[in-house]
Amino acid sequence: MRFNADIGRVLVATLDQTALGVGIADLDGHLLMEHHEAIDLASDPSPILNRLIALFEWVLEKHQNRKPVWGVGLSVPGPVAMVEGADFLCRTPEFMPGWEGFPFVERLLVHFNAPVWMRSSVETMTMGELKAGGGVGQQTMLFIKVGTRIGAGIAVNGTVYRGAQGAAGLIGQIPVATVAGSPTLEAAAGSTAIAAAATTAALSGQSPYLADTLDRLGEITAIDVGQAAQMGDSIATELLSKSGRLIGETVAALTNMINPALIVLGGSAAQTSDTILAAVREAVYRNSHPLVTRDLRILRSQMGSSAGLVGAAAVVTEQIFSTATLRGWITQGSVLDHPGFQDALDAANQRLAAVPTRPQPPAPTA
Repeated sequence: MRFNADIGRVLVATLDQTALGVGIADLDGHLLMEHHEAIDLASDPSPILNRLIALFEWVLEKHQNRKPVWGVGLSVPGPVAMVEGADFLCRTPEFMPGWEGFPFVERLLVHFNAPVWMRSSVETMTMGELKAGGGVGQQTMLFIKVGTRIGAGIAVNGTVYRGAQGAAGLIGQIPVATVAGSPTLEAAAGSTAIAAAATTAALSGQSPYLADTLDRLGEITAIDVGQAAQMGDSIATELLSKSGRLIGETVAALTNMINPALIVLGGSAAQTSDTILAAVREAVYRNSHPLVTRDLRILRSQMGSSAGLVGAAAVVTEQIFSTATLRGWITQGSVLDHPGFQDALDAANQRLAAVPTRPQPPAPTA
């Protein structure tokens, strides 16, 4: 039996700290279109949701071809707690500080009349690599996201391991030394730490290149440090190398435990230069058992920001066609007729009716 992949559409979105990505896919999870733009995820969720809905409507107008939306997949920064026995979300799980109680999922579910699934960005990027990136055909893989947050996606037997609460792979919370009070890996090696150290080097005059960047832009990001390293700046290269070594030493412990065939580095900090990749390689090979590293490959992701969108589409299609879900709609012809989805839709409508609209701030005066 084969399903017609073109009979429906899947909407996908990635919400990162500073970027929003949207796309549309068929029921095989193949992206038909994608779009990316800057946002500030720390701001009020209401305008972000309104913008997301507007972008979804835009991509539907261009690529829907009157095909119904069968599902919406969301990739978000933090871990998403698993809800036992719930095939369909009807309430927004906690995933962002300050967004508690905001009906993000409910609004999308009701607006598009389609089920919504949510996963962490590390999970979706790992699934994206398995489906369309360097991990195609691999059974055991580690995906390491290096950004403001540092996390690991763990694939075993071709399936992403989520853990008991959906929080597997939070390696950024591991202390980088055994001394009491040592900083976590994120605090010592994440994008914020790299940018802070680079700013200090610029202000002290250690790096004329970084000082010029600070003068021109008013701030320095980890991406700027990567570009400086590409231009041969020794201070920038050392900062990224230090970050890579710290990350590699932590990843080496996972490598010895899981024995992956492949490690893929992604995220904004890892994408800008090969310096972090080289340092991670050196640390992993130095600190891992020779049998574990004998055939191990360590690569930088070539998918970039597309990985999360492809992975979000894979989450939706896997859920739609899972045995547990499929038996509820196969005789009806569409997941939209699944009784569980109808129950979730009713619950979302009831919650939206009960949740008051957040008061808007007054308009600025002249």
